[in-house]
Amino acid sequence: MPSLHWERVLLGIACCAVTVTLCSLCIWQLVVRFHKETTGPVAPPCFCLNGGFCQDRTCVCPSEWAGPFCDIVNFCEDSVYTVNISENVIKNLTFERVVVGKYSSSKEKCEPNTVNGNSSIAVRLCSRRGIIPVLEPPSILNCNENLDSLALRVEIADTSSVSAIASNTQILTSIPSQLTTQNISAAANIAVQILRKPNVSEDSQASVAVLTTVSQLLDANETEFNNNNLVNVTASLTKTMEEFSLMGNVTQPNVAVQSAPLKPNSSTVLFLVQRDTTLGYFPSTKLEIQENVPGLTSELSTEVQILLDVKSNSSSNDGRVGFVLYQNDKLFQSRIYRSNNNLSKQIVSGNIDGGRANGVEIAFNPKYNTSELQLRDHACVFWDYAINDWSTAGCTKGRDQFLRCKCNHTTNFAVLMAFQIKYKYAKPLEYISYVGVGLSIAGLTITILFQIFTRKTRKSSITWMLVSLCFSMLIFNIIFISGIENHNARKDSSDTSGNNQQFSTYTTTNTILTSDVVDPPADAWCMVVAVLLHYFLLATFMWTALNSAQLYLLLLRTMKPFPGHFIVTMSAIGWGVPAAVVAITLGATYGEGKALNYRQEEFCWLAALDQNQNFSMKKPMFWSFLLPVAFILLFNIIIFVEIIVSVIWKENKNLTRNKKDSLVKKMTATISIVVVLGITWTIGYLMLISHEETNLFFSYAFCIFNATQGLQICILYTFRSPIFKKKVSEVSSVLRVPGIQFYLHSEIYHVSKSQPAKHTQGIFRLSEIPTENISLSTLPNSC
Repeated sequence: MPSLHWERVLLGIACCAVTVTLCSLCIWQLVVRFHKETTGPVAPPCFCLNGGFCQDRTCVCPSEWAGPFCDIVNFCEDSVYTVNISENVIKNLTFERVVVGKYSSSKEKCEPNTVNGNSSIAVRLCSRRGIIPVLEPPSILNCNENLDSLALRVEIADTSSVSAIASNTQILTSIPSQLTTQNISAAANIAVQILRKPNVSEDSQASVAVLTTVSQLLDANETEFNNNNLVNVTASLTKTMEEFSLMGNVTQPNVAVQSAPLKPNSSTVLFLVQRDTTLGYFPSTKLEIQENVPGLTSELSTEVQILLDVKSNSSSNDGRVGFVLYQNDKLFQSRIYRSNNNLSKQIVSGNIDGGRANGVEIAFNPKYNTSELQLRDHACVFWDYAINDWSTAGCTKGRDQFLRCKCNHTTNFAVLMAFQIKYKYAKPLEYISYVGVGLSIAGLTITILFQIFTRKTRKSSITWMLVSLCFSMLIFNIIFISGIENHNARKDSSDTSGNNQQFSTYTTTNTILTSDVVDPPADAWCMVVAVLLHYFLLATFMWTALNSAQLYLLLLRTMKPFPGHFIVTMSAIGWGVPAAVVAITLGATYGEGKALNYRQEEFCWLAALDQNQNFSMKKPMFWSFLLPVAFILLFNIIIFVEIIVSVIWKENKNLTRNKKDSLVKKMTATISIVVVLGITWTIGYLMLISHEETNLFFSYAFCIFNATQGLQICILYTFRSPIFKKKVSEVSSVLRVPGIQFYLHSEIYHVSKSQPAKHTQGIFRLSEIPTENISLSTLPNSC
């Protein structure tokens, strides 16, 4: 007896120690995570007006509003303008509201019988003077000219007619969304012909109209540029733009040209582009050329800068330097680098006349949505006209707060960037998961220990089915809380290679990228974690199904005793089937360099989304997890319904009134079966609903019910057990803890189909369903 007495004391102490330790580890994990997220300066939240929304503590404004609080008007109202269409025709032209920097097309159309029938007869630019939007006088279209006819005329046009051709071309391309590949080709050819005209830079009307046309072409649909017939046309246009940059100074929303004389004593020339973040457009005053500077600036407001190390060919002042800035890469369609998102890539070019560049240094300050993407890699490239594609020859890269390049060329430059997606999820869900899983680990540990150490007291064999379920769930929870996060993928872009490089440090590992979405570095540890999580969660569900089968045989078929090989058979199924599923999944998806075919990048868990971040049924998350689990849950639900209808909630007229089950007891028994069979995991399928608010509701419900499943099992199957209460009471009395009393009440009801006199054929302790009896370990010769 003394030995048994101290065994009980040690059991109580062990359970308390395990619970305290695991809960402490869970709290420590939360404290560490909270500390990481709250360290560093915290900017105040932003307050946005006029439909703007706060993102990364900065207001993202709709197109019609600008400013730090979306409080600056960025549009021109509807207008009417009276013009002389011809000598004897006066017409009122009506224009709709338009945002700053864009053209509004007139509602009045050309006559149907003209070349441009049903096209707008005029366009009107909305510009800005200071912070006030103003409408410029409209440009009138010649209704008898289209892009094809203008392309024929421009080749033989003299200086006097160039402005009219340029203006008509600008009007015909003023609605970029309607431009076809043929329209783009014709407009680009017209722009090339006009820019090559002598002294065109002195005709401000023509040069501005041509640059406006190029800017509008850069707003055309991306798909229209994916045509091999445009390769030579766009190459000719960009070359001509480089030549024009030595003479002109024009700024438009999508393209800017800046030139300056090259002085004999100039050793360096720095071209700066500083975006006006208040108004959100490119004013010409923000384009600047500086001479004889020591190097690139570190001013963070500078988006793009290019530094030329210049050596003049003569002592005269005839030399010039020019720069062109493109706001996207539609004129530079690559066969190597492919984009999977809508991020634009700025292109900057430099050109020197009367001198040569010993070297070029470029710095880009990338602007992208940091709440969705993070930069993982970049490549410094220039456009090689020999192959009409990007090349890295002669370029090296570096990185600090800017993306830096050094090249031996003075042609079109770009930084090709590769990103990885930042997955957004509600932080409270993460906290609920950590707390719930931590409590479940403690509860499952206590349940397993209780089942093992009270075997003799309960006078039955260990409940193998329940212990196996708890064990697989315990291992899953431990791996989940300690290893599901892929820290390698969660590193911020500031932690990537090269971030701490010095200003002048460059690396030669400048390899051209093939995509703007990059796979994460190989992570064997994350792969192992994903495989183990897959296996043990499948095993958990398999054991819930085996528990269902056991309940069906014992309660509905009253089969006992089980065959001698029953435990071995159940074990082979419970641990073997999940292993086979995992092995098949790995064989079908995993390969060298294809880790993301099996697992995700953000978490060490099964891949579920396609490249567009949409749920895909081709991914292993569906066919190797959701599909088999759905069959298991369907089987469990069928058994659950049979049990509650035929056993728990079935009325027995042979029972006297004072022995009828109370509603609370029936509800407790029902909940106990729901928990052990994992019915609440069906909520996970409701999370596939795309509606955001509905999805969030089910996400919270899923986390609360399933993260705490182990704790629920412990409460219902251990803490409510009379044996557990008795042992806790004994331990408490030994430890002399006053004031703790447990009142035990147990009733036995006969649910066997046999006569009451033969009740030994099968008994069901309804009041003790939340304890060991749901797995029926108290029945003779049970598992």
